Amino acid sequence: MKVVILAGGLGTRLNEETLAKPKPMVEIGGKPVLWHIMKIYSYFGINEFIICCGYKSNIIKDYFLNYANYNSDITINTKNNVLHIHPNVVEDWTITLAETGDLTMTGGRLKRVKKYLDNETFCMTYGDSLTDVNILDLIKYHKERKEIATFIGVRPPARFGTFILSDEEQNRVVDFHTDRSEVESLINGGFFVLEPQALDYIDGDQDMWEEAPLRRLALAGQLGIYKHDGFWQCMDTYKEKLLLEKLWSTGNAGWKIWKD
Repeated sequence: MKVVILAGGLGTRLNEETLAKPKPMVEIGGKPVLWHIMKIYSYFGINEFIICCGYKSNIIKDYFLNYANYNSDITINTKNNVLHIHPNVVEDWTITLAETGDLTMTGGRLKRVKKYLDNETFCMTYGDSLTDVNILDLIKYHKERKEIATFIGVRPPARFGTFILSDEEQNRVVDFHTDRSEVESLINGGFFVLEPQALDYIDGDQDMWEEAPLRRLALAGQLGIYKHDGFWQCMDTYKEKLLLEKLWSTGNAGWKIWKD
């Protein structure tokens, strides 16, 4: 199974960091948050990634083009200009870095990588959220329910859009909106499992995935929710970046499910 990671936005709420780099490349514990997300999926044996690039995509490309070098010891003979790399163990990842446009919205980015998805079920997430959700359980749940889209529902601080659950079926979404009306409502945690047909609910580049496409799926009875009570935290602001950094440095990173 493949994972699509949306990594092309401007990240304007985190401009202390994103003036120089894309938000997914902001570091937590010396590693880009994008790396942390990929480590979560890799822990569950999912190692094929499609990264939707846009804003400052060269920084993401440079990081992965030189990934082995950045994570290995290097001996340099300056007289002869001879370089010897002492390879350390690195991840067995296959990564497609797709140019999806600087100003393309999240839904548009997802639709632009359709050609890499092989018409199969796939995972999708944003490049700024971390969780300890069991990805394999999420995939199993999605396949059992046979809906086009499934996402994790979490309970973070009030600030996000809400969705409305069916009275008869509490794991099916019947509407989705961005005006938060109930402080205690679950919100979209941004980790999805999708069928290829989900792309048909996206009109084009200017569609934001979390608005019209999700609402269309909900109204069609094709949007399921997997309720997650464990760790979840996004990195939308500098304050949240500092929070994640503190959790990492104090050994309390709830998303670190892998072993070093």
